[in-house]
Amino acid sequence: MFVSAKSNHLQRIVILNPKGGCGKTTIATNLASYYAQRGPLPALLDCDPQGASMRWLEKRNKNLPPIHGIAAYKSSINATRSWQWRVPRETRRLIIDTPAALEGPEIHDAIYDANNILIPVMPSPIDISFAAKFIAELLLVAQLDRGAIQVGIIANRTRNNTRSLQQLMRFLTSLKIPIIATLRDSQNYVAAVDHGIGVFELPHHRARNDIDELAKIVSWLDRWQAPRREPISTATTPEVPSEPLRRLQ
Repeated sequence: MFVSAKSNHLQRIVILNPKGGCGKTTIATNLASYYAQRGPLPALLDCDPQGASMRWLEKRNKNLPPIHGIAAYKSSINATRSWQWRVPRETRRLIIDTPAALEGPEIHDAIYDANNILIPVMPSPIDISFAAKFIAELLLVAQLDRGAIQVGIIANRTRNNTRSLQQLMRFLTSLKIPIIATLRDSQNYVAAVDHGIGVFELPHHRARNDIDELAKIVSWLDRWQAPRREPISTATTPEVPSEPLRRLQ
């Protein structure tokens, strides 16, 4: 049984930055793998014509906790977008991986009905300059209602004690938008994507530092509260997570 992606009980998490190569898919797939382990079944919606999130999902071992994938970049003349974007009834989180090069009305469409927007930014002069223009457009042109939509920034692919990271953090601090995590430039992300898994699913002793930073994103997202509704059946109650994930709650 499926429901509309506009359902009130569904938390819609948009990973957004029109700059290509900033790590949107990395963040989207890692969140999807975390919520798959925690339950109930999450949905991963890939809007990027390159289809990186769907290729990652195809690599995922069938014995791992499942993720419902939606290839939104594939249009169909026989179905409306709302029909294509339906999610399983038990799904509580829809993670949306957006494409590069969005502009004006496309940005507005991308954030329509969003509950959370995550903006990954990398520590390079080009990325910082691009992010400044994009965030200005997001806040002014798209007329983002920050009272209704939570916006958080993720410093991505960073290296400690570098001038580029210092410049990035000064820029991000000036925006008065919360910096919710600082993700390392780590080979753990490369290893995970090659196997269709998330960093949360790597051995904890190997990925502890990266898990700790990703946990900050999860903690921030968990502050969202769905509108009050009738109690759901126990069949859709989230599963108890495994030990490495339980500490994130």
